[in-house]
Amino acid sequence: MIKAIGITLAGIASAGTVACLAGAKTLFNRTIPRQDVLRVDLSEMADMKKWEEYKKFIVPNREWLQSQELEHITIKARDGITLHADYFPAENKSNKLVICNHGYTGTGITNCASIAVFFHSLGYDCLIVDHRGHGKSEGKYIGFGILDRYDCKKWIDYIDSRFSKSKEIVLYGVSMGATTALMTAGFTDLSDSVKAIIADCAFTSPYDVFAHILKRDYHLNPFPVMNINDLMCRKKAGYGFKDYSTLEALKTNKLPVLFIHGKEDNFVPAYMSEKNYQECTSPKEIYLVENAGHGASYYENPEACQEKIKGFLEKYVK
Repeated sequence: MIKAIGITLAGIASAGTVACLAGAKTLFNRTIPRQDVLRVDLSEMADMKKWEEYKKFIVPNREWLQSQELEHITIKARDGITLHADYFPAENKSNKLVICNHGYTGTGITNCASIAVFFHSLGYDCLIVDHRGHGKSEGKYIGFGILDRYDCKKWIDYIDSRFSKSKEIVLYGVSMGATTALMTAGFTDLSDSVKAIIADCAFTSPYDVFAHILKRDYHLNPFPVMNINDLMCRKKAGYGFKDYSTLEALKTNKLPVLFIHGKEDNFVPAYMSEKNYQECTSPKEIYLVENAGHGASYYENPEACQEKIKGFLEKYVK
């Protein structure tokens, strides 16, 4: 994603009005419409040497999960598109279920396999979703949490209906998926089946994360690029970058939250999770992981993350 934005903004730094409009349009086209190829810069997660070590952990988990008997599920979103997910029940009958939310331009299976395998080992059913505009799910535009929170609520309602509200639900997410989970917590009519949230490297809003990249890489203020981009997004995708934020959601959230973030995350800086933590009025914990880049906390130190997650869940999910 960073390289895509970089290509777009290279000309904006010296741009006049016309170039600025063109750059904002290109930025929109490279980030908001459906992206069927991975646009995340893996160097944001780790350097290549470290990434090769992560793959030794990630690939076997993914291959094992894909070899299991997964039930494919579809539901309709509130705007009529079809959403897809894979359901992986626990080995033994369980009243605990986790909804796994992936990151930008990923899919449920590619981004959430390792964490799903861990939850499975804890006796959880796993619902591994593809967000709108990703994987098998329909959708022309990516929701960056603002649209996806409604979809997440739909999945919760599906689980409640299918299992007669017998499941205690945990919302897990990484990056955009973590933002989605936190924004979902802002619904005042959220099912009481949801018991806890684990948010790994959530950004506070799409506006904040784009503005951060503009400042970091190109020393540009959000105006006017973000304003133009916001208008485009509102017209085409049906939402604006400031329509909602995790900070708003956490002001009314009643659910316990575990915030996780890599200290070396330069894409979604750790201060965003710290802001989320500060704004959260419910029971909360925060775990900042040494030497971890964006979305890499679980791979950098799986044992410590597992211990933290397990201890957190034991307090709130029975």
